Order: sequence, then structure tokens, then C-alpha cells
Amino acid sequence: MDQKDIDRVQAHLKRTFGNPHIAVKARPKQKDSAEVEMKGEFIGVIYEDEDEDGSFMFEMAILPEDLEA
Repeated sequence: MDQKDIDRVQAHLKRTFGNPHIAVKARPKQKDSAEVEMKGEFIGVIYEDEDEDGSFMFEMAILPEDLEA
């Protein structure tokens, strides 16, 4: 993902989730994806969609320890 795509996706996520603390950052070794953080904590990965140009997929794992209250 280039910086233009990262900026567009970051703006979309902030708007969609109403959260200004979301940050999308380039991954040094993978050029087809970027990391998503909220308040500095890693929450997922954005990938370029191979099937549709200009589209992206957001992947977020939810672990058992994340669900503990």
C-alpha cells in the first residue's frame, strides 16, 4: 500500500468508527498491507484486495484474553 492508500483507509476507518485514535501504518517488509493501531495498540491488518482494484480488507483477530472482563 502506498501512503495515499494508507491515508485514505485511515480517514475511512476514523469516520466509520467515529474514533480519531485509529492509525494506519506502513509495514516495512510487506508492501501489500498496513497495520492498524488504536491508541498505539495493534488491532489488525489492512490488505489490498487482490480481486478488486482499489478495495481493501480489514482483518482483526479477537483472542480469548481479549474477551475477558
